[in-house]
Amino acid sequence: MTTMKDREKAFEAKFALDEELRFKSLARRNKLLGLWAAGLLNKSDPEDYAREVVAADFEEAGHEDVVRKIKADFDAAGVAQSEDEIRARMIELLGEAVAQVQNS
Repeated sequence: MTTMKDREKAFEAKFALDEELRFKSLARRNKLLGLWAAGLLNKSDPEDYAREVVAADFEEAGHEDVVRKIKADFDAAGVAQSEDEIRARMIELLGEAVAQVQNS
């Protein structure tokens, strides 16, 4: 009986750790995406813009809110990037973000 409880606790701890790493990786990806977009937008404070992008991800589940925010900012500034190009950049940056989180 104790062995089952120990296994259950171990699985719960692993799940919690995996979710924490997932959250941190997505937040880091969004920060990296914000820094990339800030460069294209010639923002004077890229870190501030990156924080805006991270905050935009809390509007709804999924990453489409981030895509919409960046696309709207690109359109307003005349930066030629499609939603698909933004999504592709998100995928590229996710790998980098995961590596950064795992190494920190």
